[in-house]
Amino acid sequence: MTVRIEAPRPASQVSPEDGARADFYTLISRLFHAGPDAQLLAAIAGAGDITGEDETAPLAAAWRALRAAAAAMDAEAAREEYDHVFVGTGKAEITPYASHYLAESMQERVLVRLRVALAEMGLAKNQSAAEYEDHLSGLCEVMRHLIFFGSDDVAVRKQKSFFLEYLVPWYAAFCATVLASPNTDFYKHVARFVKAFLDVESSSFEMI
Repeated sequence: MTVRIEAPRPASQVSPEDGARADFYTLISRLFHAGPDAQLLAAIAGAGDITGEDETAPLAAAWRALRAAAAAMDAEAAREEYDHVFVGTGKAEITPYASHYLAESMQERVLVRLRVALAEMGLAKNQSAAEYEDHLSGLCEVMRHLIFFGSDDVAVRKQKSFFLEYLVPWYAAFCATVLASPNTDFYKHVARFVKAFLDVESSSFEMI
């Protein structure tokens, strides 16, 4: 992924629900690491519904829309869209970094705090990765990693703490920016799904 995490995957059993959460974080990480290839689009299109979710709920609706978009999307067009919007020539139109959406006085501090937090968890950025650690792809990789530590109180509170500090302050603004761009098509569906999924995560953590 964009920010590869160099740490062994914990050998912990997770519930089907947590496994699905980890899979969604992995998918988001992959979609913002690079444009999807034909295999990934086919996998999304062929995926099933979200079990246990009300069909009219925002997450279920966003997932269905993303699957339909993936089924209709050409892989080359999706990659070109990603490159045009998130890479660009010189400066990207939309940047998927947490620090970009924070007050200027907080931008450097959040990256410093994040690096300390990763070190405390025994994680490190792959030195071959050019992107900073606060890239959405990398943050989702960390969440996936934390989920595999289990569902006891300590493990869940670590997830909550990381989520509240490094995703909550900016994910809604980022998704809104993607949705407002005249240059996004497939990634509008991705942004709606990301927003709906992270909203559910946020609501779940509020109850802890």
